[in-house]
Amino acid sequence: MLGNKVITTFLVSMLALASLALPLNAAAIDLVTTTDGSPIKIAPELFDTPAAQEFLATGKNPYIGNEDAIKAGKKRFGYYSCTQCHGPEAKGQVGPGLIGPTFRYPKDATNKGMFETIWNGTNGGMGAKGLGLMNPTDPTDGLKPDEVLKIISWIRNEGGNHPSGNE
Repeated sequence: MLGNKVITTFLVSMLALASLALPLNAAAIDLVTTTDGSPIKIAPELFDTPAAQEFLATGKNPYIGNEDAIKAGKKRFGYYSCTQCHGPEAKGQVGPGLIGPTFRYPKDATNKGMFETIWNGTNGGMGAKGLGLMNPTDPTDGLKPDEVLKIISWIRNEGGNHPSGNE
């Protein structure tokens, strides 16, 4: 009898704790623009992969070091003509180098910062690449969060730096 009461109390306590946990699509990180630090609003449904949801919750890019993601990121980097400004190896051309150790926007040393810069653009001439922002007349044009994370994984691989977590 006492054992059942302890088990019941334990289960009720665990359910109470579970109710405090963040839902998968809840943002635990605040995304802000590189231009002025204002909040970036991205529809939660665009974070439609486990990797994108983990990034939204933690700021960690789970694709860092993932060979398949690196290949996909390189392909997207070329497909969206990022090479035209940043060069084929992301070391800079007309636009700045992206592989560090120094960055035009210091926040780009972090995965969260680089995500924000790519998604919403900069004051320095780079337009937003996020879905619906890249071409305001076509809400289907642009990168989804998962694609941005893969591009970042390729950039980090090119630079030989693999920041983890919020680095």
